Amino acid sequence: MGLAEENRSMRILIITAGSRGDVAPFTGLGRRLLDAGHQVAVAAHPSFAALVGGCGLDYRSVPGDPQGLIRDWARAASREEAQALTRAYADGLADGVVEAAAGGADLLLTAFGPAPLSRTAGEAFGVPVIGTYLAPSFATGQFPLPNARSIDDLGPEGNLAAGRDVLKRAEGVFAGAVTRLRARLGLPAGAPSAPVDVRPVFHGFSPLVVPRPEDWPSWVEVTGYWWPARPDGWQPPAELVDFLRAGPPPVFIGFGSMAAGQGEQLSELVAAAVKRAGVRAVVQAGWADLNGCGADVLTIGDVPHDWLFPRTAAVVHHAGAGTTAAGLRAGVPAVPVPVMADQPFWASRLHALGVAPRPVPFQELTGEALGDAIKACLSEPSHRRRAAELARGIAAEDGTASLLAHIGEQPGTGRARRHYRDRLNDPP
Repeated sequence: MGLAEENRSMRILIITAGSRGDVAPFTGLGRRLLDAGHQVAVAAHPSFAALVGGCGLDYRSVPGDPQGLIRDWARAASREEAQALTRAYADGLADGVVEAAAGGADLLLTAFGPAPLSRTAGEAFGVPVIGTYLAPSFATGQFPLPNARSIDDLGPEGNLAAGRDVLKRAEGVFAGAVTRLRARLGLPAGAPSAPVDVRPVFHGFSPLVVPRPEDWPSWVEVTGYWWPARPDGWQPPAELVDFLRAGPPPVFIGFGSMAAGQGEQLSELVAAAVKRAGVRAVVQAGWADLNGCGADVLTIGDVPHDWLFPRTAAVVHHAGAGTTAAGLRAGVPAVPVPVMADQPFWASRLHALGVAPRPVPFQELTGEALGDAIKACLSEPSHRRRAAELARGIAAEDGTASLLAHIGEQPGTGRARRHYRDRLNDPP
């Protein structure tokens, strides 16, 4: 097989961890890579095996139950107990990433969270690693990074400092696991393995939503969104189709992977908000296990957002990266209710872009506040107008094009494959 022929197809392993929003975009990216002739596998937690496989991609398991971890964090009696839970999760994930890579790959694509582990595995097996991140992940003077202790603009120096703090904390989550992994794999101790050490990096969000900062390194790109693939053969539930046809477009309400164990309280709150706003609503159960009630409310499970959101009047959500993107793609206004992590960042962006009223932090959520926010969202025509404008711009982007082009330019993988086999024949 000649070098040119060998380059046509690669075994690509996408490594991710976290909730559904951390996995779903990579099903779309994986399908595009599959269509380009590559062999594609996605390494994710066991709860997402059906999601990955249903989209026609190979699945490799990495240990971890993010829903259970969030629940256990909330129950932890002390900071030390919470840290012990995080260490156990990180160590399990580290072992899983290595095992997934040992299944064979010519190229690793890694999400931001497990990037230190992916980079370590790539170094051990002689396999190139490319960053595929879903949120801004390099410090900049233009804004504080997602997960910063404050979302307020602190000025160039303050924004840079806030961003570096975010990256330092992110590196610390896996520092112990990386040290143990490097020793196990026979790699030199002390070498850096932070998310910023992966290069190049492609960010899968629209530059219309977050323009690429000018002070980022030249090898860091903002490509446009990677849209989740719709599972093969999926059809909308008849009950949902009937509900949509029975009246005006409803408001979508869902909190994704947030608020586990708070379903009863949240369901009462949502019912009060829907009544106060005078709207029909589709309520997604999510990890909170929401349950809507009333003739004008329908509760659903997982439904592809690209199908449902364009049929709604507005979307109320936790402002996770994936749900935020889906709402923007659909061209509908939003009511962001951020809970944690990167969500305040995306909620702030929605407000700044003019597609949403001021966010309602989850900690301040009441039926009255949510109902009033829904009314404010629907009564301001500029929200829907701006959402439609942004949707047209986003639709013109091809978020996978530059990554596909870069992968097409990768050097021959024969050396990496031989090195890989050598490592497996002489395990650490």
